[in-house]
Amino acid sequence: MDNDRFWQLIDQARRLAADPADAGAVATHATTLLADHQPAQILQAEQILWDLMAASYLAPLWAAAYQINGGCSDDGFDYFRGWLIAQGRATFEQVINDPDSLADLPAVKQAAAKGWDLEGEAILPIVWNAYRAATGSEPPADNFTIRYPELDPEWDFDFGDHERIARLLPRTAALYPA
Repeated sequence: MDNDRFWQLIDQARRLAADPADAGAVATHATTLLADHQPAQILQAEQILWDLMAASYLAPLWAAAYQINGGCSDDGFDYFRGWLIAQGRATFEQVINDPDSLADLPAVKQAAAKGWDLEGEAILPIVWNAYRAATGSEPPADNFTIRYPELDPEWDFDFGDHERIARLLPRTAALYPA
């Protein structure tokens, strides 16, 4: 399992989901698809998943998630990034390079219009669930490492400061006015 194969698995799960923006459905299909792999490959997917979580641990993205979900705790940010992974590689890479581009996504526009939160907690245990389905046992606890980067100190402010958010994330702020 490598990055490309992991993203191919996510894309295949998205194609199987009735609504590819539904992170829970994507997680269900990803788990089933991953469980068909050899146990060693399943375990390799865990490190890839957590590397993606680390790569998306960005203060501007956290600020955008805060706007979109009406607040965003540490766990809430994990679940939001799970949702982002479930949206596929192209969207993930676009958004980590430009968090304000979230405002261009149909799922975010729909969430704004309907007052929905975007979260994908179900993505986070796909490897554990797939490994358990494939082997009948739990994966080793020391199977992966995660090293979150330091957050950008320029973003160390109250994400509820709508005027500042509007300057830094104008498209997202426009979808979620104060």
